[in-house]
Amino acid sequence: MTGGGVVRGASVDGTYSFRGLPFAAAPTGNLRWRAPQPAASWRGVRDATAYGPGCPQAPSVVTPAQLSEDCLFLNVSTPALRAVAKKPVVVWIHGGGLTADTGANYDGTKLAKAGAVVVTVNYRLGALGFLAHPALASRGAAGNYGLMDQQAALRWVQRNIAQFGGDPHNVTIAGESAGGLSVLAHVTSRSSKGLFQRAIVESGAFALEQEPLAKAETSGKEFATKVGCADQSAECLRNVPVQTLVDNVDSASATIPGVVDGAVLKESIGTALAAGRFNHVTILNGSNHDEEALFTLGGRVVSRGYNVPYTTPVTAANYETNIATALRVSPTQAATIAADYPLTAYPTPDKAFGTLIGDATFACGAAQVNTWAARRVPTYGYEFNDDTAPFLFAPPGLFSVATHGSEMWYLFDLPNAPFPAPLNAEQTALADSMRAAWVNFAKTGNPSTHAVSWPRYGHTGKVLSLELPAAQVSTDFAARHHCTTFAQNLDKVK
Repeated sequence: MTGGGVVRGASVDGTYSFRGLPFAAAPTGNLRWRAPQPAASWRGVRDATAYGPGCPQAPSVVTPAQLSEDCLFLNVSTPALRAVAKKPVVVWIHGGGLTADTGANYDGTKLAKAGAVVVTVNYRLGALGFLAHPALASRGAAGNYGLMDQQAALRWVQRNIAQFGGDPHNVTIAGESAGGLSVLAHVTSRSSKGLFQRAIVESGAFALEQEPLAKAETSGKEFATKVGCADQSAECLRNVPVQTLVDNVDSASATIPGVVDGAVLKESIGTALAAGRFNHVTILNGSNHDEEALFTLGGRVVSRGYNVPYTTPVTAANYETNIATALRVSPTQAATIAADYPLTAYPTPDKAFGTLIGDATFACGAAQVNTWAARRVPTYGYEFNDDTAPFLFAPPGLFSVATHGSEMWYLFDLPNAPFPAPLNAEQTALADSMRAAWVNFAKTGNPSTHAVSWPRYGHTGKVLSLELPAAQVSTDFAARHHCTTFAQNLDKVK
């Protein structure tokens, strides 16, 4: 029984699954680009054995088969159906650059078997989720509708999760990539306060400075003109075909790194964390050791929150120019940074460049967030270092490295993965230990288990290296990733 009515789910491998549950009304018609509204209730028993459609998005390896603007659904996997069970709750926010993916791509059964109630959510993507335009601000904030959807899902959890055996007073929000960035947004959002008690950030600390609203609205006006709304009216925008919005998403206002809209986000994530102006929840935060290997396959890097193409192949002649462009630094700063990554130390110049940008953006972003957070709340850091992990987005054998998204196999079943690859016995043991740590963190605020002691980040900067054959404590994470050099040569978060 939910607030909307009775639902019937399915038994899945000793757990229970409820799929396609509406947590908000369809954000269509006059509700397009408005804060999410309550979902309608229903009579009788609602079938909850099939996933709801994903939110509109361009075709990619993660695009679900069914898409609809009516997409605000969530899915629950639970080990128990008694309100007295009070299991810890993990709400999973998927990645995909805030433009792609869906909650249905992440099956929470194994995490549920480890002892948590797992909720995976959809949220509006691309222009539908993050367009900032002054005509849309008359009845609320302009932009960050996708973050508002995530908040609506969390409010649904507060009202309903006890019926699925979960504890509404012990909720952990977790996410990877853009989902991890979303988690950080909620950690720093005043309007998210009280909706969760802990936060897990996987490869999400890569965009700590958000766009100012004025800049995002300027981009939004350009987008409106491009999709046929030269009059800049909300009425016109709400009548643009969905596919036109999807096809022109690159021209929309900033999705990543996001917008300081004045309501959901009143300041940049990094500014808020540095000043201690955030929801003081326990944090588990980390990265994978070669994040950019995924992106350099396509001749781009993710740098400080932006997709940046670079001149490839990288050569000695263009190395520093590529660095300056990607990191938005001066030639002098680029030369200083390059000295820490001599081309002779890497198999190819492209590898040197990708490693450098990954350190600057993901690794040192994670270290900075941990440093800020550890001053005020219990904070735990990790680095995923299993270079044998299956590669999510390409056939086996392309390369072996722990890159962006590699840890997903170790937490979830991925029923729609484009290149499924079963874990071997050693990888399965690491996956079991990771799920136990994630669930124990959700339950107690400490990821340590009987098998693995996980130190706090603290002033020593210790992180747990998730590697084979067994996890190890690392004390030199910031040094290995040259974080002092980047701190001295990158502009500070404003």
